[in-house]
Amino acid sequence: MVMILAYILVSVLIVSLISLVGVFTLHMRPKLLDKVLFGMVSFAAGALLAAAFLDLIPEAMARDPSAIPLWALTGVVVFYMIETFLYWYHCHYGHHHHHSHHHHMIKPFAWLNLIGDSVHNFVDGMIMAAAYLVSIPLGITTTLAVIFHEIPQELGDFGVLVFGGLSSGRALFYNFLTALTAFIGALAVYYFSTSVQNLSIYLVPFAAGGFIYIASADLLPELHKERNLKPAIFQLVLFFFGIAVIWALTRYVHG
Repeated sequence: MVMILAYILVSVLIVSLISLVGVFTLHMRPKLLDKVLFGMVSFAAGALLAAAFLDLIPEAMARDPSAIPLWALTGVVVFYMIETFLYWYHCHYGHHHHHSHHHHMIKPFAWLNLIGDSVHNFVDGMIMAAAYLVSIPLGITTTLAVIFHEIPQELGDFGVLVFGGLSSGRALFYNFLTALTAFIGALAVYYFSTSVQNLSIYLVPFAAGGFIYIASADLLPELHKERNLKPAIFQLVLFFFGIAVIWALTRYVHG
């Protein structure tokens, strides 16, 4: 169990450090940043869907198939609620980088974004811990899926915070603080897992529902905005690459 706890904590730490990637956007040209985000979003959408369908759901099938429908649906609903209530101002990835004029007053949406992020990261922490409690390979693929969608999200969030009036230093600091809520979620699941025997039976399909929601509600619609053929083909390639990476991991890591 100590080994699993170590895996969980290291994974959560890596995901939390991703909250600092916003630093790289400071010196990037908006055009280049949009391209990078775009590619990452395509890749992340494929990775999340593959993690849900090729890894989490089969793992849940092996445990308790009857828990899947309700808990996968709960995952979709919970992620939808997090976004509806806390992201009523959720800038889409990367589209606000162009106006980084500073306001002295911090806009309410910047705080809302932080609250939303905290809840989101708390749930991510829970999902990662639950996956590790099932098996270390499942934990690793789940962590990677979280990392892939966190990178574009954190880059976008950093833009939102700076746009919302925070200095880049404070934006990074707050973004890192919200990332730390993932530790609380992970530790809660780890400690309750001993008393609540079937926790991972419910949390694994729940994670699958959450991943499916993020991929289809957040990431894929962003990709639909591309009307030109060349970038659209590039997107598809990256989308399939995301699927392939997770598929390879589930094949070889779990093997």
